[in-house]
Amino acid sequence: MEFVLGIIGGLLIALAIGAAASARVVRQIERGVVFRLGRVDESPRAPGLIWLVPFVDRMRKVNVQVVTMPVPAQEGITRDNVTVKVDAVVYFRVVDPVRAAVVVQDHEFAVSQVAQTSLRSMIGKSELDDLLSNREALNSGLELMLDSPAAGWGIDIDRVEIKDVALPESLKRSMSRQAEAERERRARIITAEGELAAAAKLSEAARLMSASPSSLQLRLMQTMVEVAAEKNSTLVLPFPVELLKYLEVAADEMERRRGQVPLPRLEEPAEERPVESANGSGDTVRAAATG
Repeated sequence: MEFVLGIIGGLLIALAIGAAASARVVRQIERGVVFRLGRVDESPRAPGLIWLVPFVDRMRKVNVQVVTMPVPAQEGITRDNVTVKVDAVVYFRVVDPVRAAVVVQDHEFAVSQVAQTSLRSMIGKSELDDLLSNREALNSGLELMLDSPAAGWGIDIDRVEIKDVALPESLKRSMSRQAEAERERRARIITAEGELAAAAKLSEAARLMSASPSSLQLRLMQTMVEVAAEKNSTLVLPFPVELLKYLEVAADEMERRRGQVPLPRLEEPAEERPVESANGSGDTVRAAATG
């Protein structure tokens, strides 16, 4: 009886050990790839409790979350011969756990290496202006370059973004001077346009005031009031307003008369010619030239 109980107890212990060895738990963020006697099972295991055949099945868990992978800075020469360093970040996830576990040994390392080589290739094909201002197109190009080999590994490239473009210090100083010169040029253009508009307005105001002397006097009085409102202000007028008005009227009258009165005609000088007298002496006589 004791022998039978020992056998039964041994069997129960063996069954418990076998059950513990065959039970596996797959989390929600994972999928289980089962190898039975070295051959892969094409159906990955879903999340939950999984039972395996002891000493026959072996399971590998594959993470199916989106992985954020930073790409180290890559140095290269652009198409316009500028040395730059560019780093990026890649977002990807496993969509086929079986291929990711069988086709490639380490899918994360493989994606990292392809991302670095693609980034260096992109630097050599692009110009500096594209790296600085056209990153959306470059990101799309990098994504296509990575997606082609990654698709065969059961990986989907979700997004690729360029993080930073490091320029040489000499180029940074040159670009800073260029930007400063451009800002100064724009400021001068704006100032010149403002002065031109102000000059046009002042010319129009002067024309209107010259047509109405009373407006000119009112403007002068307004200026005197504004200046007198300030503290310790002294206003000196070289001529009275009435004198300025009289001089203006006199100048207009002189211009009017000058246009109406014709200038006197200058007479030609008398011409000297010899005239013989009656006695034949041959005296010279001044004779006026006839018109």
